[in-house]
This record gives sequence, structure tokens and C-alpha cells, in this order.
Amino acid sequence: MAAIPTQRDSEPRLREVRGRAVLPGSPLAPGSARALVRAALVDVPEVAPRLVDDAMAVVSELVTNAVVHAGTDVEVDWRLEETGALVVEVRDRHPSRAPRDPLGGEAPYETPEYGRGLRLVSTLAESWGVTYRPGAKTVWARLPPGGVDEPDGPAPGPALEVAEDLAPQPHRADGDADWLGRGALSFLAEASDLLAGQLDETLVTALTGQLIVPRLADWCAVWLEDEASVRGGAGGGPARVWHTCEGRVEDLHRVLEKEPPAPRDGLRSGPEPYPWPGDALGARGAEGTALAYRLIAGGRPLGTMVIGRCGPAGFPDEVTGLVEDLSRRVALAIGAARQYARQATISAVLQRGLLPGAVAEIPGMRSALVYEPCDKGGPSGDFYDLFPAGDGRWCFAVGDVQGKGPEAAVVIGLARPWLRLLAREGYRVADVLDRLNQLLLDDATEAADAAARALVAVGGRPMASGDGPQTRFLSLLYGELTPHEGGVRCTLASAGHPLPLVLAPDATVRTAARPQTLLGVIEDETYTSETVELRPGDSLLCVTDGVTERRCGTRQFDDGDGLARALSGCAGLSAELIAERIRHLVHDFGGGPPEDDLALLVLQAE
Repeated sequence: MAAIPTQRDSEPRLREVRGRAVLPGSPLAPGSARALVRAALVDVPEVAPRLVDDAMAVVSELVTNAVVHAGTDVEVDWRLEETGALVVEVRDRHPSRAPRDPLGGEAPYETPEYGRGLRLVSTLAESWGVTYRPGAKTVWARLPPGGVDEPDGPAPGPALEVAEDLAPQPHRADGDADWLGRGALSFLAEASDLLAGQLDETLVTALTGQLIVPRLADWCAVWLEDEASVRGGAGGGPARVWHTCEGRVEDLHRVLEKEPPAPRDGLRSGPEPYPWPGDALGARGAEGTALAYRLIAGGRPLGTMVIGRCGPAGFPDEVTGLVEDLSRRVALAIGAARQYARQATISAVLQRGLLPGAVAEIPGMRSALVYEPCDKGGPSGDFYDLFPAGDGRWCFAVGDVQGKGPEAAVVIGLARPWLRLLAREGYRVADVLDRLNQLLLDDATEAADAAARALVAVGGRPMASGDGPQTRFLSLLYGELTPHEGGVRCTLASAGHPLPLVLAPDATVRTAARPQTLLGVIEDETYTSETVELRPGDSLLCVTDGVTERRCGTRQFDDGDGLARALSGCAGLSAELIAERIRHLVHDFGGGPPEDDLALLVLQAE
């Protein structure tokens, strides 16, 4: 006899949804957390869209609170209970700092970074709390299955248009009263994502104006202070001005330029009253309210934002609080953009100093170079050089340092000038590699000793990953060229580097060196060199592993002597055309742009 299912047996069970992520304590963490939680919930049919919206707002506020006030890595946990309720937990490693008071009280430790804090969480959650454990603090919230019963609004989206749609509509009798609801929360969350993704401060200010006008104010102006200034001053007038009526922008800009904000002492973000520029707004704008918000990030003033609303009503507290939240996110985005710009400038200057200003011209030879760093914003691990060494000799080098960034720059900064010095002092190819190998080993030893001394100086704490000096390995192809009647004598050696290839006019290809050990690995390693004669029409191709190891699925460009086959097809071409053809073949081999630095040098005897 078949069993009759009970009510409990017949009830559909919710799919188990749970997850955990550890995020760095950066402005990008809230957006990453929202994306992870949204991806976990959006395809579960039992989860109401309203609960997904509430979860996005709660996760954003909890993670933002942890990033700003704790400054440590953040752990985010979420789980969907059998009842359909969602529990979100956010853990940081700074338990001494309490979360913001949801009723608006200020925490005792400093000026708050965000205007409303956990009041938003308390609005959307049926319960929430804080759990303290040794070395950690967890803020949790439990959201009801259907979400908080509030008027429906558009679902949040990633684009500017969606963020604008989520903002309260202007000049609506009941609009301001709803601003603490789901629409305002989603607007703030999506605006944060939009701003955090920009790396140009001009674009950040442009997006700010589009987000604020006309949704939150009738007009907006943003001044950006010069980074060299320490306090006050708007730095030459408004960077940008926006108005609901495009025809008023020029007049408003002219009036505001005459009276830039004069921020008070200290680092208060605002809002502060600002004189109403009625002369620029016509008869309908003769009366209104303007508020100034100081843009502060990392304890430094970056500029000032002013918003204005026409009419006698002014701005409700809910609006000023929302704009204050937004202004702090704008400041963080501007600070991040400036940091990126500074780093890009430093990297560009450093990169120029690590590479030769010009490639030497060699009598009886033509040369061509392709150099494409993978990371346009930082020093590459690949380098090259071609220079006169005296006594009718020219030397060339193509190298690849393990890693990238500052550590690679240190190695290149050591290797390249020492190559030139040793070559001009008359050292031959093998001797140059012997001495450069010892130089790298000595430098690595000194760096390790310095790290050990620093460790003792801070109390002998255990060395964390990344604290110590990085291993400094260098693969290098180095050679010496001596032109003579009938061709060019080339003496060269490869230390852990892709072997050079010689292309003859008849399309035959041969290797021109034998493999040897990386530089900076083995103490007292002895290197040897080979000599080849380059006859007129012969071409020597030197590359880094960005060429040979270019991937397409599981295959590499040099599999089955792929580079030699590609070079064989270049017979009869000039040095410039050979370099360009190999570059095109490497780019076309993979489905996307190269994932490693790419350098190749072609030397052709005339």
C-alpha cells in the first residue's frame, strides 16, 4: 500500500544556497560581494526578486562598513535557510572598532566615514547583530523571505541609466519620503559600482554630475583641488557644472567661478551652507538652497561638491544624508583615480629609464625591434639593448626577469648598466655572464640580510608571505657583433633564454647557441659562448618567452619548432618586415591579446 505523503513530506524543499568569499579591504570589495551574492541567488526560483534587491543593499552596507572602519580583509558568508530567509555575515579583523549606531549616533573613535551606516541594514533586516570573537568582529543580518514590504521599484542594474532610474524622482510630493527605501539603497549601491570602476578623475566628476542632476538636485558643481595644496582653495574654478536646464550652465559656471567654496578648517565632509547664486538662475531660480560637501579620502581634501535646489522647501534630511553618502564614494573614486594616475606616471618614467633611448646603428647591418609590454601601467619584465662597445664591436641583449613591477625593475636596473660597463671594459661574452651572475647572487644575498635585520628590528615577528626579498632570476641572450668584409661575426650566449635562430636567404633556419643556466641561480657557474658568421642576407632572430610560449588552448606558439617554421617563411624579407610578420603571427596565434610581455630583435647582415 503506497504511503500517503504528509504535509511536511509534500512541501517543496528550498535548494541549499550558501557561499563564502574573502575579499581585500579595498573600495572594490562591496561591488565584488554584491556580484557574488547576486549570482548565488538570482537563478534560484524560490527566491523573490525583492529579497535579491534587499540582499544587494545589505551586503553593500555591511562590506562598506567593514572596509572603511576596519581596513582589513573582509570575509562574507551567506546562506539561505529552509524558511526562505537569507542570513548574511560580514567579518573583519578589527574587533576594537564597533559598527556605526543604526540610530544615527556617532562611534567614539573618529568622524564617521559614511552618513547612515547600519541604519539601512536595520531597515531591511528582520534582525541583525554583532558578534565579537578574539581578533575578529562579525556583523550579521537576517532578511525575511519576501523582503521588507515596501513599494516596488526597478531592479538594480550596472549601467548609469539604471542607477539614475533608481534615484528618487525630483519635484514629486512624496518622493523625498521614500528615499530611505529600496530605490535609494539600490541607487547608492549601483552608483558605488559605477564610480569605483573609473580610473580617471575627470570621468568620475562627469558621472557624479549625471547621477545627481536632476535626480537629487537642480544643479551641481564640483571643484577639484590641486594635489600640491594642503588645504582650502578650489584650484581655479569649478571643474564641471551641471544644471537641469542646459542653457543655464554657462551663466552658473561664471557666477560660481567668482566665489569658489572656502572650506572650514578640519576635515568635515559637510553639508555646509553655500551662498545661493540666484543671479545666474533667472526669475524661477531666484530662491533656493545650496549645500557644499567636502570631498575627503584618506584624510586628505580632494575637492568640494556643491548641490542646489530651487524653491523655498530646501533639502530634506534624507536627501542630505544620501548625498553625503554619495559624496564620500565620489571622494574614494577620485582618490583611487589619482593614485592610479600617479602610479602610471611613475611606471612610465621608470620604464623609460630602464630601456635605451635609441637603438644603435651598426655598420653593415640592419636591425628591427618589437617591444610590447603586457601591462601598460607598470614596468615590464622584458628588456633589450643594442649599443657600441668600442674597438669596432657592438653588443646586444634581450632579457626577461622573473616577475614584473618594481622587483623586475630592480633587476633590470642592475643588469643593463652592468652589461654596458663590462662590455666597454673589454670583457668578452662568457666573462660578462659570469660576472653578471655573481652580481645578481650578491645582490640577492644583501637583500636577504637586510630583510632579516628588518625582521629583528620589529620584534622578530614571523615572516609573512611576501615579506622577504623576491628571488631574482634573469634569462638573458647576450652577444657581441664585429662587422668585417663579407659579413658579421657574432659571438653570443643564452642563459636560460629562448635560443636565437639564424635565417639564411635559402629559407633554412638553424639555432645559434646552446642552452645554459639562468643567471642568479647557481654560485660560481661558468658560462660559455658560441661564434657564428652572419653572411650577407642572414638574419638573426632573438625573442623572449612571450613569443615562444604564446598560448592557444593547450598549444604554444613554438610547439613542434613553430617559431623556426614561422621564420622560414620570412626568407627574402627585410629586418623590419621579418619583425612585423613574426609579431602578427604571434598575435594571431591566440584568441585574445598576449598575456605576457613580448620582445623580439632582428639583426640582418647586409
